[in-house]
Amino acid sequence: MNRPEREAAVRRIMERPAPHVPTELHTDVVRRGSRILRRRTIARRLLWLLLCAATVAFVVWASVARPWVEPPSQTTPPLTGW
Repeated sequence: MNRPEREAAVRRIMERPAPHVPTELHTDVVRRGSRILRRRTIARRLLWLLLCAATVAFVVWASVARPWVEPPSQTTPPLTGW
């Protein structure tokens, strides 16, 4: 099939009237679509909640552990008994 034949075939397909869609199919699709949107919304909210909880946990850990502070040196013995 060469290019003009393919273009003619596509034009014939595009010129056909759209097939009739049953009404019960439309209601099923709307119901499923709204269910998918609800699930996506819930998943997005849970991920934001998880991100916020991880951020709070990191801030609390960093404020307690203070990883930016250099640990005290352990190379010299303590001065006792002077």
